Amino acid sequence: MAQHASDADPTPGPHRVRVHDGTTWRQLTLPDGSNLRRALLRHDLSPYTRWTQTLNCGGRGLCATCGVRLGAKAPPPAHWHDRLAAQYGYPRLSCQITVDRPFTVSLLPDKRIWGSRAIGARRS
Repeated sequence: MAQHASDADPTPGPHRVRVHDGTTWRQLTLPDGSNLRRALLRHDLSPYTRWTQTLNCGGRGLCATCGVRLGAKAPPPAHWHDRLAAQYGYPRLSCQITVDRPFTVSLLPDKRIWGSRAIGARRS
């Protein structure tokens, strides 16, 4: 079946991901399909606190310790935990984000062990 031009990703990769570590901005160029958590760690940009650096689930989406804030053009959540985090204003799970477009990431160096809510987050 032929693909319409509007269905095709206009930029299949690599993608520029801007990362703010709390102090400075860094720009990463990541291949399409990269896992954000692994890419951050490869570039010495940890999504963890000093306590969760070794005490985490290893990227399986279970512990919620790799939370980051994403810009408006970030990939939509696909994992159930990440969908809830996005819906209720918690940090998104970097281990469950597949890089498929350019976007911005803010690491949370002062976060609690399991993140914190955004100011003005939607409440149910």
